[in-house]
Amino acid sequence: MVHTSRTGARRRRRRWLRGIALALAVLALAAGVTTWVLYERLDGNITTDTRTAEELARYERERPSALVAGAQNILIIGSDTRGGTGNGGYGADSGTQRSDTTILLHVAADRGSATAVSMPRDLMARIPKCRRPDGTFTNERFAQFNWAYEFAGAACTIRTLENITRVRVDHHVIVDFAGFKRLVDAVEGVEVCLRRPVDDHEARLRLPAGRQILHGEEALGFVRSRYGIGDGSDTERMGRQQEFLGALFQEMHSDGVLLNPTRLYPVLDAATKSLTTDAGLDSLRKMYDLVRTVRGIPTDRVQFLTVPRHPYPYNADRDELVQPDADQLFELLRLDRPVSVTARIRPADGKSGPDDPDVPDSPEASDVPSPTAPPTYEGTTAARGICG
Repeated sequence: MVHTSRTGARRRRRRWLRGIALALAVLALAAGVTTWVLYERLDGNITTDTRTAEELARYERERPSALVAGAQNILIIGSDTRGGTGNGGYGADSGTQRSDTTILLHVAADRGSATAVSMPRDLMARIPKCRRPDGTFTNERFAQFNWAYEFAGAACTIRTLENITRVRVDHHVIVDFAGFKRLVDAVEGVEVCLRRPVDDHEARLRLPAGRQILHGEEALGFVRSRYGIGDGSDTERMGRQQEFLGALFQEMHSDGVLLNPTRLYPVLDAATKSLTTDAGLDSLRKMYDLVRTVRGIPTDRVQFLTVPRHPYPYNADRDELVQPDADQLFELLRLDRPVSVTARIRPADGKSGPDDPDVPDSPEASDVPSPTAPPTYEGTTAARGICG
């Protein structure tokens, strides 16, 4: 009688264990299927720009060579296109677009630093003959830099930039207005500080003074605003964009985002939906490898600066490069050597100077006369947010 009872108990235990094992197997399968579905969804979000690679291949002989194995140069283009979902509210779609923001991101071969260099959109540059999407060609001309994107897209912009810098562009990423807003919303906003209220009708931006968190629409207005904040210069606007990107990098760099699946997935979803890239970055795995690499860089080694520029002599509303400072900067990037950046956080209203006791004076690039020692460039780092 006891033997029968024990046998029955063992059978019930085995059935119970088999039931648990089956349930775990089903859960594992469901989790695997869910993970695969989410991965495929994220992977499919990214738009691949094959035309640019095909067009650049036509001009391979004239393009600069990569000098340091492992270093990467990524051109980030912020497009002001009014076409596409979510962009029509910024004006009529006239069928043209320009690069509202252009940043050359250099990631060092040892992955110990990253340097983001803003190129002024009003910089006067030699734009080469480029093929348009319809197969016709533009004429070579001397014009402002961001016209290259309007004339013939990313390939023309890359060739123009490579002619200026002699830096080989390995990859490119294009982000439009809607994509930028999605990305900011995914990290639950970015904190900024304003000394004075902002009212910029053109950028659709009204903000009170003080510390506040900006989400999509307001964040876009903040980085686009030119005449409602500060002195109205594009140089100051680029500085504000750099500070904002540094703060955004801090948000994405934090464990609260990257180690929290409930926050990480929306960020990945927004990021992949927001991007048009070349084939070298057009999968979630490739994008993740890049993000993981950059995440390992200390925030004080993620630097932002604007290429040295001053007003163009024949039109004060345009820019030209300050030499030899600009060429020295480009040489440092080509050779994967450290770029010295003196962080100078400008208040978000653009009012900085000797009367600001908390803002130290820093040498301008043009103040360094030595032809052998590269200058120190004014900029900021991701370690210092907009609010200091």
